[in-house]
Amino acid sequence: MKFFDTSNMRGDIYGGLTTGVVALPLALAFGEASGAGPIAGLWGAIIVGFFASLWGGTGANVSGPTGPMVVVFAGVFASLSGNPGLVFGAVVLAGILQILFGVFRLGQYIRLVPYPVISGFMSGIGCIIIALQVARLFGHEPEGGGTIPALSAIPSAVMDPNVAALIVGVVTLGVIFFWPKSLGKWIPGALAALIIGTLLSLVLRGAPILGDIPTGFPSFIMPEFTASSFLLVVEAAFILAVLGAIDSLLTSLVADNMTRTRHDSDKELIGQGIGNSIAGLFGAIPGAGATMRTVVNIRTGGQTKIAGMLHALVLLAVVISLAPLASQIPHAVLAGILIKVGWDIIDVNYLKRAHRGPRWDLGLMVLVLGLTVFVDLITAVAAGVVLAALAFVKQLADEQLTHFREGVTSTSAEERELLEKADGHVLLFDFGGPLSFGAATDLGLQVRERAKEKGDAIILDFSRVPFIDVSAARAVETIICDARVAGRMVYITGMNKEVRDVLTGLDADHCLPADMHFDHRMDALQAAIDKWLLEREDGKGEKGVADPKDAVPQPT
Repeated sequence: MKFFDTSNMRGDIYGGLTTGVVALPLALAFGEASGAGPIAGLWGAIIVGFFASLWGGTGANVSGPTGPMVVVFAGVFASLSGNPGLVFGAVVLAGILQILFGVFRLGQYIRLVPYPVISGFMSGIGCIIIALQVARLFGHEPEGGGTIPALSAIPSAVMDPNVAALIVGVVTLGVIFFWPKSLGKWIPGALAALIIGTLLSLVLRGAPILGDIPTGFPSFIMPEFTASSFLLVVEAAFILAVLGAIDSLLTSLVADNMTRTRHDSDKELIGQGIGNSIAGLFGAIPGAGATMRTVVNIRTGGQTKIAGMLHALVLLAVVISLAPLASQIPHAVLAGILIKVGWDIIDVNYLKRAHRGPRWDLGLMVLVLGLTVFVDLITAVAAGVVLAALAFVKQLADEQLTHFREGVTSTSAEERELLEKADGHVLLFDFGGPLSFGAATDLGLQVRERAKEKGDAIILDFSRVPFIDVSAARAVETIICDARVAGRMVYITGMNKEVRDVLTGLDADHCLPADMHFDHRMDALQAAIDKWLLEREDGKGEKGVADPKDAVPQPT
């Protein structure tokens, strides 16, 4: 594949220009919300947008500051007291971690986060963005960073509003929520709200404005790592790296669905990491694949990395020439734009239909949302992933145990005839698939319960078991040794080499004679029934008792 694909140049130029215009108000708003200033948001959109497109693995993806990344970065900025060396050192380290994620091909694992967890923390971030902006909409600035101080500032802001700021903010909200789609093709709603709100503030004086915005190119910032803040910086970098990776790969999936292409997850992570590493060196806020800007890019013709790079160059032109005009933008206007961003991030579609789906998934989503808003993002995601994994293992274990039963439905007519002939003295147990640790503890119990009456022989069918873990291997050992103590014969059928090697390597088959393995279930059934018939004819059909020391100790 060519590094630059110029076959769609006209569409890429139009997509890049349009996306650059859409990104302008968002970059300013995200920069202001982050604590680093509007110019840091613009440079984040320029640097991350350019280099992530240049080296990324999703052709139509447009990167830059996003709501989730800004929420986390604002917390990092506040916790490190705004020290540029520490704050942007965390951004550089986050970029390096993302590069390593891509180099070690971890993109496929990051995408395994369950949907309720993603929905919960994205919705939680949307709630945080809205909470942080409500006081600003009324013309007040929350004291301190974080969600709780922002929520605490809302009542006093509502009781004592800055009338000019409130009017400007409400008009901005009205424009951005109700901007006609027909006009949106030519002027994006966010840009229209920015222009109308700012012009209105020139008439209604008194609303707090951004003030002076630096022009020109940013200064180089040397990352710092002190002993007292090292762990805090590393934790912040890890959160930014993981969140940015998830955010970017989700956007890449959206781009794939729209363009009918397939992105390279690991290459995309490397591109995002390069962009964030460079951004951190120049005091720009970190970014990720931005879903809304990517969708705009695709709908206006953008398909290749050229569009994303051109969007960054458009913003660069704005920084160089139009920064003095941006200084007149009121805080309330950016607050209105961010409230719309927060609303769009909340998974309203899922919440409307969640009552029709599994209650567990809804509960998990609400839990992750609450932890995201009131604790922190990493705790929310970790708790959500662990709980989702445990729920899946439980569901899988229940399914495995339903398949592990006597008289499976997949038996042939000939096999059923043989089992009926044995009259319950030969029992067939079928493992329905991979054996997990979730089902391991109950396997031996099920065999004992069903074989305690008159089972003289047990057949364990491993035909559908591609692999086995240690817990399941010990469960099989328990079944075999319990049967030996009870005087029952155990026959193994359909076991592949990988499973057999695991059992042998762990010495889990020490109670099983070497000649009890059969390739086909019919052969094992015939051998078991022949053995039972022979013992019955010899008058030895009653179960004997072997040496109890052969049994595997059971947990108390």
